[in-house]
Amino acid sequence: MLLPKKVKHRKWHKLRRRNKGIATRTNAVAFGSYGLTATTHAWISSRQIEAARRVITRYIRRSGKMWIRIFPDRPVTKKGSEVPMGGGKGAPDHYVVTVKPGTVLFELEGIPESIAKEAFTLAGHKLPVKIRFVKKN
Repeated sequence: MLLPKKVKHRKWHKLRRRNKGIATRTNAVAFGSYGLTATTHAWISSRQIEAARRVITRYIRRSGKMWIRIFPDRPVTKKGSEVPMGGGKGAPDHYVVTVKPGTVLFELEGIPESIAKEAFTLAGHKLPVKIRFVKKN
């Protein structure tokens, strides 16, 4: 699973302005020929990224090359079970990445378009966002 080696701040604010705007960075296919783009907002956890990665690598049978264009660097905290109200913020539980519409999540190179499209469709079932298949311009 992906997670940062070191973070500047252990706990982050949740942000007021969630689910607004579209992606201005990582919104174009840069490395491969085909890309998997998000069409909705979401937080994608490191476990979900790993599940999608495994589906893609198994479907393409380790041929071609794959790039993961997102990295979970945002800590999400959680309090223990049956902890009473108060007592401050919980401990960091897992890491997520904030995804906006237009963000390229994965890229593939060196395989036929039909196989890439099917691999991305299967990976999309593991992700909490609606997805779209895109080609490099």
